[in-house]
Amino acid sequence: MRTAKIYRYALPMDSGVILREQRLTERVGFIVELSEGDKFGRGEIAPLPGFSSETEEEAYAQLVEQASLWVKGEQVDDTSWYPSVAFGLSMAKLELENGLPQAGNYQAAPLCSGDPDELLPKLANMSGEKVAKVKVGLYEAIRDGLTVSLFLESIPDLTLRLDANRVWSAEKAQEFAKHVAPSLRQRISFIEEPCQVPGDSFSFAIDTGIAIAWDETLQHAVRNPDFRLEDLTGAKAIIIKPTLIGSVQRCQELVKSAANLGIKVVISSAIESSLGLTQLARMAQWLTPETVPGLDTISLFAEQLEVPWPTSDLPIRSLSEQSLIWQEL
Repeated sequence: MRTAKIYRYALPMDSGVILREQRLTERVGFIVELSEGDKFGRGEIAPLPGFSSETEEEAYAQLVEQASLWVKGEQVDDTSWYPSVAFGLSMAKLELENGLPQAGNYQAAPLCSGDPDELLPKLANMSGEKVAKVKVGLYEAIRDGLTVSLFLESIPDLTLRLDANRVWSAEKAQEFAKHVAPSLRQRISFIEEPCQVPGDSFSFAIDTGIAIAWDETLQHAVRNPDFRLEDLTGAKAIIIKPTLIGSVQRCQELVKSAANLGIKVVISSAIESSLGLTQLARMAQWLTPETVPGLDTISLFAEQLEVPWPTSDLPIRSLSEQSLIWQEL
């Protein structure tokens, strides 16, 4: 016998979280729980405001429709679903079928701000690649270049991931590169979407030798039914945020295609709750075991949900404390 439940959660955020110039005070989303006999699986459906193509209301309507069909045992085609719905339902089914390995990769590339000495203890606790992250584009491009150079010069075995979120013009990106010595540029693992125009990011990579990663460009491209990763050229890495990409199976296909093309894959968060984030850590260990994932978002929350992140001491709210808004028995 099959049953399904949908909970709506609302978790307070740290007061400083700003997305696309809007303050995010609360993270809301849905947890779907699919049960069959004595087995169950959960998945998180949480469109990210300003980033997802679907709204909370659109995702909920589709989620109810598809969960109901699943309870009835009807076969459905998920290729036309909203990405967040496809990911959450596929994850719940995978857990139900015991298809998601328990082991997770809970390492996170620490975020650098200004002092290399503060970074050293965090790197000492990392196994494998010593990788950290720097947000660029918040200040002047020259300052960003000098900051990146300082970290790379001070810590010889460090590699950096940079995230620009399409902030720079082509000229600003070149200004940044001028202040990073050519001898240091190979230790920039990649910079995510440096320019406002993807073509300028591609040109930046060719001109400077600094590798780029596709993030938003990938999210938009995969919505085309004829999309092939081979057509998205010029990047050393792709950032897969499953909530913005689609089903677990779709993400698997992208990982396989990237491996065939020699492209690095980083599985990353779209600010999911701790429940969804731990599932992403397990997914990352399963699909990209050699790569530190981009799952450093638990600190943006004021509370966790049901399943704790191993290194977090934030208070935990149970799923039963959230609103059960739909069920079919």
